Amino acid sequence: DILVDGKVCDCDIVVTCQVGDPVPLQVKLTNRSKHSVGPFALTMMPYQDYQNGVHNYDLQDAITFVGSNTFHIDTVKPTKDSVYFGSLLFLYTGDFYLNIKFHEDNCSRELPVSWLCLPSVHIRATEPVA
Repeated sequence: DILVDGKVCDCDIVVTCQVGDPVPLQVKLTNRSKHSVGPFALTMMPYQDYQNGVHNYDLQDAITFVGSNTFHIDTVKPTKDSVYFGSLLFLYTGDFYLNIKFHEDNCSRELPVSWLCLPSVHIRATEPVA
């Protein structure tokens, strides 16, 4: 589950926020398997989609994370979940996307380097209301 500014997000929803206001992010990983899973690294990467196949990830002048954009997840037991919190701060208006990936964080396993990607979250940063 992904929450942006307290609202549940999926790939069909555009979340609107204001430039200059920290936007709380929450990612909850629920283990629905019969076995413990982990360790993982959860990485959140903002980008802009130019609608021509080009994604711009060079956004350090437009977006900043309050805290880290990568979190270590040790182990998630069966039927349990693990929740991670962060915040984004938009410095300019525009349409942005958040790419969320879980990476294998255990070199002794044979899973691909990045094996679980959630649908991108669409965030629209607008001018503050006067």
